[in-house]
Amino acid sequence: MDIEAVRTFVTVADTGQFREAAVDLRISQQAVSKRVAGLERVLGATLFVRTARGAHPTPDGQAFLPHAREVLRAVERAVASVRPGERVLRVDVLHRRIAPALAVRGFYEAHPCTDLDVVTLADTNVTGAAEAVRAGEIDATFRAVPAGPLPDGVSAESVLDDPLQLLVGPRHPLASARSLAPTDLAGHRIWIPGIRPGTEWAAYYHRLAEDFGLRIDAVGPDFGTEALMDSIADSAALATLVGSRDRYVWPASHDLRRIPVVGPTPVYPHVFLYRTDDPHPVLAALRGYLAQVRPASPADAWTPDRPR
Repeated sequence: MDIEAVRTFVTVADTGQFREAAVDLRISQQAVSKRVAGLERVLGATLFVRTARGAHPTPDGQAFLPHAREVLRAVERAVASVRPGERVLRVDVLHRRIAPALAVRGFYEAHPCTDLDVVTLADTNVTGAAEAVRAGEIDATFRAVPAGPLPDGVSAESVLDDPLQLLVGPRHPLASARSLAPTDLAGHRIWIPGIRPGTEWAAYYHRLAEDFGLRIDAVGPDFGTEALMDSIADSAALATLVGSRDRYVWPASHDLRRIPVVGPTPVYPHVFLYRTDDPHPVLAALRGYLAQVRPASPADAWTPDRPR
């Protein structure tokens, strides 16, 4: 069915005149007549009765009119879903409790009328996420970007170096420390379930363990952050690593301790990837917000591309 023919039918019904419909649609009256005739052939029904005073919908035309209006509304919604400035901005975060997700939430709180769709491509590495950006499946993603080229048309901006902290329960031998050097963690079991081989965060923790002689254990299924916090609280031997700006919650009875790791300070380098030619105005506003609120990186920051 020709959408423009449906639009023409609705316009004639609203104006009551083929001539007035032609003016509204900026086409000739002959074109209006041809579109309506073509639609009548498709439907097998006469839609208008023409009189000296204009055109009036037949009973079939009256029955078709509300459905025709809904078709046009559906088309407009479909167009708006991909039109910059009218569709929702789609942003990927790895976890809704980590620093990038909280930064996006801060942006929304500063711009409460903004249309945002926060998604989680947790099973996708940086290569897959960058390709999703390039293909337009999402508008942007936060990732730790390893050295090497990005897909054509994808840009990267460093937005947040988040210092790591050791998270332990009250019975852990390091629970009373005010701060720790990375080398102080050697010999202790650091449990980070859910590290997926081939991902950028797996590469990050592998390099961290290698540089400082740490034991980072990814064994076992990932039952989620609540189960991890329960295990840390109940154990005198388990610890894990979290970002200083991550916002996890646990019962007060867990008495978990967040201990800064410094000298050097391992930071997780969150990078914002977006399609270079994406004209979405909310994307530009989000980039500006992230640059405005970006905290300074520690002077002694360690990342895999800035080894000690």
